[in-house]
Amino acid sequence: MPHLPEDQAQIPVWNAENWYCEDFQVSDRIRSIRRAISEGESMPFNSLVMDHHPFVSDDLFAVEEGVFGRRLVAGAFVFSLGFGLAATNCLNSFSYGDDRLRFIKPVFIGDTIYTIRENHSKEVHSDRMGKLRVSYSVYKAPGELVLYAEHLLTALYREPASFAEEAAAKMAAKAKDKSRG
Repeated sequence: MPHLPEDQAQIPVWNAENWYCEDFQVSDRIRSIRRAISEGESMPFNSLVMDHHPFVSDDLFAVEEGVFGRRLVAGAFVFSLGFGLAATNCLNSFSYGDDRLRFIKPVFIGDTIYTIRENHSKEVHSDRMGKLRVSYSVYKAPGELVLYAEHLLTALYREPASFAEEAAAKMAAKAKDKSRG
């Protein structure tokens, strides 16, 4: 039994892309909307992930004894928000991992952040998918870089047959390397 009536199933899903690996263009960039980080969301995040370091959860400590003189937003929360602001909901891509995560400058309760996402590279990953590397640069207004990370993702090919030969050569090279080591 279908989950949706046929006429509703044909309506595109909002905020979801149907991009394939071929659709990602190296050097394409997008900029997110801006978003302020409030006390009311920072503390529940800290509790959820059990981050109760006094720099992020104790205002008196942060002001009187902290290095920055005020409370920080947890880096994991800045990372999550920064990625969420510019992440796509591509139905054909899958997260493969993150590299080069750097917390460059502190973010404080009340700061406003935004993200610039840039496609850096793509390569054959398998006979069904390519692998892409994109960066997420998170800024706090008015343009101060606070976080940088590179995200790896795989994306299905629209036309897998066009990549079959390159994928087979890559898999053979991997097998040969494994047999040596």
